[in-house]
Amino acid sequence: AGVPASVPAFRQSDAPAAEPYDTRAKMNPPLRTESDRQAVVGGLADGVIDAIATDHAPHGPLDKDVEFVNAANGVIGLETSLALTLALVRAGELPLPRAVERLSSGPARAFGLSCGTLAPGAAADVVVVDPERAFRVDAQRMFSRSRNTPFSGWTLRGRVLRTYLEGRLVHLHEELRSAEEGR
Repeated sequence: AGVPASVPAFRQSDAPAAEPYDTRAKMNPPLRTESDRQAVVGGLADGVIDAIATDHAPHGPLDKDVEFVNAANGVIGLETSLALTLALVRAGELPLPRAVERLSSGPARAFGLSCGTLAPGAAADVVVVDPERAFRVDAQRMFSRSRNTPFSGWTLRGRVLRTYLEGRLVHLHEELRSAEEGR
């Protein structure tokens, strides 16, 4: 085929309604227009873009709470990428199988990794999600070491509940953890 291409998860979402020069949304390349967003979504849907990535860049306050010109580029994206991608599915812009592929086997292929697929003999790397679970993005409660998300205050749908790596549970969502501890 052609050259592998990936896109950060926030590129396919509606650009955050951030104040001009809001360092939480400063990234490189910068957020662009609605027509650019549509082109990215089209590339995801038709296979031109192979993978959805997060470009997770956890900058602390010393890097982001400064004048815009001096602020570091990058935002955090691990905790919002699934929900932002599922929003495209709900809007009819991206078929669910293509979304799953762009979040799993697409990145694995792009980086030459032998994972990202459910097949006999493959590593049991599995993410269990609730595609309808709504949550409010609260930068202060995110697991990242930083708080630089342009989506703080947004209500999104689609939550990772469990993550297994080679068959071992490596992540359990805090609500599930609390429920299991209460038994």
